[in-house]
Amino acid sequence: MSDIEPRRLFTGLYEAAVAAADPARVIGRFLPARPKGRTIVIGAGKGSAQMARAFEDAWDGPLEGLVVTRYGYGAPCRRIGVIEAAHPVPDAAGLAGAQRLLQAVSGLTADDLVVALISGGGSALLPAPAGRLTLDDEIAVNRALLASGAPISAMNAIRKHVSAIKGGRLAAAARPARVVTLVVSDIPGDVAALVSSGPTVPDGSTRADALRLVEAWRMDLPPAVMAHLASSEADAPLPDDPRFAGNEVHVIASAAVSLDAAAAAARAQGLQAVILSDAIEGEARGVAGVHAAIAREVAARDRPFRRPVVILSGGETTVTLRGAGKGGRNTEFLLALALGIDGVDGISAFAADTDGIDGSQDNAGAFCDGTSAARLRAAGRDPRGLLAANDAWSAFDALGDLFVPGPSGTNVNDLRAMLVR
Repeated sequence: MSDIEPRRLFTGLYEAAVAAADPARVIGRFLPARPKGRTIVIGAGKGSAQMARAFEDAWDGPLEGLVVTRYGYGAPCRRIGVIEAAHPVPDAAGLAGAQRLLQAVSGLTADDLVVALISGGGSALLPAPAGRLTLDDEIAVNRALLASGAPISAMNAIRKHVSAIKGGRLAAAARPARVVTLVVSDIPGDVAALVSSGPTVPDGSTRADALRLVEAWRMDLPPAVMAHLASSEADAPLPDDPRFAGNEVHVIASAAVSLDAAAAAARAQGLQAVILSDAIEGEARGVAGVHAAIAREVAARDRPFRRPVVILSGGETTVTLRGAGKGGRNTEFLLALALGIDGVDGISAFAADTDGIDGSQDNAGAFCDGTSAARLRAAGRDPRGLLAANDAWSAFDALGDLFVPGPSGTNVNDLRAMLVR
C-alpha cells in the first residue's frame, strides 16, 4: 500500500462522510403527513439552509417559513426565507432572526404543522436573551463557554437557561400546532435536545444544574446572568410538559453514519478501517495524546490493529484557551498529535469539522504526519510554543497543510483519521 497518497485518501474519506450527511439524500425519508392547515418551516444551524432547500424539493404541498444559518452558509430557497448571522459569537442579525422565528410560529392552530430543521451551530445563531438580559450578556456567556473547555452538553445546558427560545421554548410557542423536528446531529451520542440547545426539543436539565456547571468549569459570567440563573425566570420546560405532547423528533444524519461511510470508502481502496468511537469528547490535546499512542503501537507492534490500517474517530473535542493564537479544535488536535508522532515513520493524520469550518478561520482542519513537527522547527517555528499559545492554525498555515474545502452544507461533528502504513 506504499502507493497510497495520504492527502488524496483523507480528502476522499471526508467527502464520503459529508455526502452521507447530505440533507438532500436523507430528508425525504422523514417527511411528516401533510396537515389540514398551514405548513410552517423553521430552522437554525450551519446546515439549516441546505436542509430547507432539500425539504422544499421533497415536500408535496404548500409551505412557508424561515431558517437562520451562519454567514456564508446560505442556500437558494424558493419559499423559505434564509437569514445569515454570526457564529460562534452571536450578533444582532441572529437576535433579529430568533425574534422572527418566534413570530413565525405565533397564532397557529391545531390543524397547522411546524417542521423544525435543526443542525449544529444554532446555539450561537439564535441569541434570544431571557428576562432582563441583553444581547451583550448572551455574547459574554458564549465567549465564556467557548473559553472554558467544557463539553458541548454542559455548554448547552447553560445556554438554554439564559434564552427565550432554546430548551424547547420555540416549540412551546408554536402550540397548539404539532411540531416535527428533523435533526442533523453534531452531538456525541446524538441527543437531539442538545443540538443547537434544543429550540424545539426540551431536556431534563434545570437551572440548578446550570449553576453547578458554571461553578465546576469556573466560568466568569456577568452578574446579571448569574442573578438570572438564580431566579425562577431561568426555569425551562421539561420533557413531560403537556405542550410537547404529540410532537416528533427524528435524527436524520449523524456522526455514526458518516464514520461508517468513511470506513467504507477506505475499504474500497483495499485498506482495513476501524472506528474507535463516534462520541469522543475531552481536551483536544489530551485526545490527541491517546490517538498518537495508538498509532505508535500499531506502527511498532501491529497491535491492536495490523498495518496498513485507517483508524477513524468522531465526536467533539474542546479547547481551553490559554493563548491568543488562531485555530480550532481540529488543528489543535493535529498539532498535539504531530508532537506525539514526531519522527515516527509511516503515520499520517487528518482532522476536520464536517461543516467545513474549524473555529473562526476558513479551514475545516489540516493534515499532519511524523515530519510535521520537524518541518516547523526547520522553518524557525516552535511547535510546542505554538500549541501552548493555541496557535495551531498558524502552524499548519506555515506548513501549507491546512484543509480548506469550504462550507459543506451539513454538520455532523468532527472526522479524525490516521493512516498507519
